[in-house]
Amino acid sequence: MEARKTAYDILYRVFYEHGYASLLMRQIKEDQPSMAFISQLVYGTIRNRSFLEYQWKDLAIKTRPKAEVLLDMACYELFFMSSKDYAVVNEAVMIAAKKDKAFVNAVLHQVVKRGKRETDDLSIALGMPEWIIRLWNAHYGEEKCRELLHVFQRPAVVYGRWNPLKAEMNQLSEASHYTWIDQWSFSSDIPIQKTRDFMHGRTLIQNPSSVLPALMMDVKPGMKVLDTCASPGTKTQMLAVLMENRGSITACDLYPHRLALIDQLMEKTGVTIVHTMVADGTKKREDEVESYDRVLCDVPCSGLGDLRHKPEIRWHLTPDDLDEILMIQKTILETSASYVKNGGRLVYSTCTLNHRENTKQITAFLKRHSEFELMEEKTIFPDEIHDGFYAACMVKKERDMIE
Repeated sequence: MEARKTAYDILYRVFYEHGYASLLMRQIKEDQPSMAFISQLVYGTIRNRSFLEYQWKDLAIKTRPKAEVLLDMACYELFFMSSKDYAVVNEAVMIAAKKDKAFVNAVLHQVVKRGKRETDDLSIALGMPEWIIRLWNAHYGEEKCRELLHVFQRPAVVYGRWNPLKAEMNQLSEASHYTWIDQWSFSSDIPIQKTRDFMHGRTLIQNPSSVLPALMMDVKPGMKVLDTCASPGTKTQMLAVLMENRGSITACDLYPHRLALIDQLMEKTGVTIVHTMVADGTKKREDEVESYDRVLCDVPCSGLGDLRHKPEIRWHLTPDDLDEILMIQKTILETSASYVKNGGRLVYSTCTLNHRENTKQITAFLKRHSEFELMEEKTIFPDEIHDGFYAACMVKKERDMIE
């Protein structure tokens, strides 16, 4: 029962306290035998929440939140895992609060007797709020929307990136376990975070999609670079790699504890050119205007491209949240642009799939700033390897070109 109780506690915090499963799962000892069971139960229930509610909702008139989570979790185990029906029902009843035990028992017995209910409603069947489906239909078309819905129901795969500052490729300890995606990224048949390469900073965990902004920056050794929203630091580290650890990178974040994580990552991965600084990306620092060769503006976003790793985003996010996010992005982009030297580059990136946060944000920026010119713009749709991602690279024209 302990494993199911752990999964239940995590799910309640995800659904009703805006928690994130990945962070909550880290509090579990990794060597716990039931870790894989808990992970499947937690992430499976989150991805399929609307379908699971569809299995029992019509059998209940009034429910309490804790009972709802328990019923969702039990239905996932009944219909998607190989557990015995009686074990699922019995342990759900044991976990339930005293006032909910009879109710949970009665509903689950009816669910088992009836069997799995199917539906053609995409929002229910593929676990996505209707407003997100409408958004993707409008932005990318019905066919691409359906592809996205199916992709985001699959479990996430963790990918690594090689760090040449610590080792040549042929010096990687667990290289025989790696399958290379390109010159930087690989998958592994053993958990990357448990390898000696990762522990000693020879590799990092990073999806191949998020390497794109650093590549777009076209940094060179000796440059002065700014990363305006740097935490957790993997893109910052990639910039240092591309600069051959020569030059200077200022990595900013609003919170000191996040900067501490960046400092730790740089030390672990052999980076010496990164200076961290507490800074609000929405507030302009006049003394730094037009002082950087390259500026990376990896803004906070809705995260709709990262739903495999963070499936709970679909349940946390509301349409109203987007308005606030859009304003923050616009302000950070405006502020970041002021730091770019003439002839320098500004790269804007998000891990979302939403035209309003991506292409429309850049189109509006370019209308306001004739001194910038769009060089490259790319949307990466999620597939077996890549997370959803967007990046745009703009160059600030030389003054004689503007006049």
